[in-house]
Amino acid sequence: MMTEADVAARVQEHFGARVLEAYSFRGQHAVTIAPKDLREVLIFLRDVLKFEWLADLAGVDYLGFDDREWRFEVVYAMLSMENNVRFRVKVAVTDDSVSVPSVWDLWAIANWEEREVWDMYGVRFDNHPNLRRILCHDEFVGHALRKDYPINRRQKLSAPSESILCVRSELA
Repeated sequence: MMTEADVAARVQEHFGARVLEAYSFRGQHAVTIAPKDLREVLIFLRDVLKFEWLADLAGVDYLGFDDREWRFEVVYAMLSMENNVRFRVKVAVTDDSVSVPSVWDLWAIANWEEREVWDMYGVRFDNHPNLRRILCHDEFVGHALRKDYPINRRQKLSAPSESILCVRSELA
């Protein structure tokens, strides 16, 4: 049976210096890599180490953390059902001018999750088929979960779409 520590060791052995950071926190192992290595690392995890499930994809903004070399991270929570092991891959994104390769073609659920990270943090995903807002309305300015988003900023409220108005009139 493979453990998280075994997975971390295999990833470090296979990718060497391309692993920017590897650590364990409360028994959960993770590696941080550069955006250019993302697809190769995830395909290695999926095809070689049997991490067939992308359980979650999320963004993190480290603005104000002076010890960080990068501002954002995109976190991929992987699960191997066969080995009952979880593992995290983090992608270091220095600023919003850096994009991350999309993995929607590897796991269909990434399509929606990448849209959410883009909408909330402004991290772009290269080759995404439909990178547009998913939580905020189209006229929303900025990215609401960034730490530099003004807490007292007010946005224009979106108007109901025609499809919602049609449904409401049909119910009346």
